Amino acid sequence: MLKLPARLTRHEVAALGAAIDAALGRRESVSIDLGDVCELDSAGVALLAGLQRRMSAGERLQITHPRPEVVKTLALFPFVDRTPAAPVEQSVTERVGEWALVAREAALDYLVLCADVAWFCVAGLFRGRGIRWSQVAFEMASMGSKALGVVGLIAFLVGGTIALQSALQLRQFGANIFVADLISVSLTRELGPLMAAVVVAGRSGSAVAAELATMTITEEVDAIRTLGLHPVRFLVLPKFIAISITQPLVTVLADALGIGGGFLVAITYLGVGPGAFLARMQQALLVKDLLTGLFKSVLFAQLIVTIGATCGMRTRGGADAVGRSTTTSVVASIFAVIVADAICSMIFYFGG
Repeated sequence: MLKLPARLTRHEVAALGAAIDAALGRRESVSIDLGDVCELDSAGVALLAGLQRRMSAGERLQITHPRPEVVKTLALFPFVDRTPAAPVEQSVTERVGEWALVAREAALDYLVLCADVAWFCVAGLFRGRGIRWSQVAFEMASMGSKALGVVGLIAFLVGGTIALQSALQLRQFGANIFVADLISVSLTRELGPLMAAVVVAGRSGSAVAAELATMTITEEVDAIRTLGLHPVRFLVLPKFIAISITQPLVTVLADALGIGGGFLVAITYLGVGPGAFLARMQQALLVKDLLTGLFKSVLFAQLIVTIGATCGMRTRGGADAVGRSTTTSVVASIFAVIVADAICSMIFYFGG
């Protein structure tokens, strides 16, 4: 093992080169201790690279005990094995602290992005600072109209399934008519907004994350900044406005088709007349139920877009990082939607 001095810069490497060659000779494996090195520049890295190149096939240059600042410099020049000879395992406390630090940074990035979106949205609506309405229309078509088929089919099947599963219990008590209450209230308040949000999170939220992640790793986001444009206003704001408009409409469709599925089961299997079903639904369903579901749909949509945008713009690496960011955005979006739904349900329940 060869121990190098504290300074490994262009002023010292010329004198060190000959001494290192004489000390090392020709060995099958060379280990260099950088524990004392506190200053390293490209000349010092070139010295290490030269040692690696002079070795024959099968020989290896191993660097041990590098300081954090030295590791950062060596990371720019991936020519040697920088893995320590005896890697130190992190304790549980260190792993929890590292996770907390990463979570804190992600939360701060998310809050900053939300603040930027809110500012540019208000500025664009009231100060005329350039909302690209043509791009908003394009995003509305992508996030809204193209998602109607899958959302409508899932809502119809779920509505029919709920009515079918409740039929056995309702028929025992001769309460078949109350399937209208169950279907209409549960779909408009909870299931309709939630189903639409989960489908949109998997479909549109992942697309937002993948698009922005690809633009980030190909430096297109940096190019936008270089042109004097804000990436949030240019890329995220049209998606935010578009999904805030289309998600309530998609939720209304999910409510209607879900109730239609329950209606079909009620009149064919439970023996409930169409007129009786509709009359009971009008009695059970309130305007408050519809407004509650629409409020949730807007909240869920904004969570999906902002989380997807944050995951995309935090991407670092290559193509595999795009996949990880997309997966993270979908999981985080669905989790956030469910948590927000639970919180809203408690607020509306205890609030009367």
